[in-house]
Amino acid sequence: MKARGLAALSAQSALTTFEFERRELGSHDVALDIAYAGICHSDIHQVREEWGPAIFPMVPGHEIAGTVSAIGESVTKFKIGDRIGVGVFIDSCRTCASCLSGLQQYCEEGMTGTYNTLERDGTTVALGGYSNLFVINEDYAVHIPENLALDGVAPLLCAGITLYSPLRKWNVGKGSKVAVMGLGGLGHMGVKFAAALGAEVTVLSHSASKRDDAIEMGATHFVDTSVPRALKPLHKSFDLILNTVSASLDINSYLNLLKLDATLVVIGLPGKPYEVNVGALLDGRRRIAGSMIGGIPEMQEMLDFCGLHSIVSDVEVIDASYANTAYERTIASDVKYRFVIDGATF
Repeated sequence: MKARGLAALSAQSALTTFEFERRELGSHDVALDIAYAGICHSDIHQVREEWGPAIFPMVPGHEIAGTVSAIGESVTKFKIGDRIGVGVFIDSCRTCASCLSGLQQYCEEGMTGTYNTLERDGTTVALGGYSNLFVINEDYAVHIPENLALDGVAPLLCAGITLYSPLRKWNVGKGSKVAVMGLGGLGHMGVKFAAALGAEVTVLSHSASKRDDAIEMGATHFVDTSVPRALKPLHKSFDLILNTVSASLDINSYLNLLKLDATLVVIGLPGKPYEVNVGALLDGRRRIAGSMIGGIPEMQEMLDFCGLHSIVSDVEVIDASYANTAYERTIASDVKYRFVIDGATF
């Protein structure tokens, strides 16, 4: 199936137009016309080979929303015309304990990423969603509720599930006190989900200009962390803290904000390890945990939750020709809150 999109032809190179072929439709495959593809900061890291050796040419993109255009002969999950989403992975071993539990993101053999990896056959290079069409096994795609705008849905397939999963894992609900560190593409989804789950939400951000946005998204409180000693009044205040910040910071000052038996979940990936003062953990049996996206069942649960509560990501829709500029603006945190490429412009 002939496709067209954007690719980085080598490390550090700009995205350029690219024509390539998707695999032939298998019996359990679905083809989809891509309506929107979100730009995730991890796309930039991989295109620029900042996370280690990469495979080029690379078609990035793992926040994909579209419509089913064709189905294999044995497909039962989707029909032509269905609204469909694809996220960070497109396959897994299917047999390990994690996969059998619907936690394919933690596949013991390693999940198959949507791009910059080899598929399970060991030879086919996976090419991502910055393109006009996609082919995927039906088991690794999800249904999109009819009432949600597809442009706002695309980032839910990465940014959305990345924040929804820890909120569900740590049983956030009415009466929970949750802090979200950072109000960017990830953080703003954490605020929306935590508020919809009934939590009292506090945003911890160094960008005072985002205060009104935070409140509009459902936060009850906003703390400007650039103000000296701003965190001091919050000592032992929170049941859960979601750290969406990728920059280096003093994690201990945030650990001290946790209540007894509470948890700080690391979601953003910092450039170097944190220096943890063990005393901050001992004082209250506090925990540091990590969380990465979600499995297929949880992705579908998240989208159904979004449909029920009319939750989508705040996006700026762009043409494919603007993608390189969007990369630079993403690095500069100059977007509210996620860039999404219009699939019709590939």
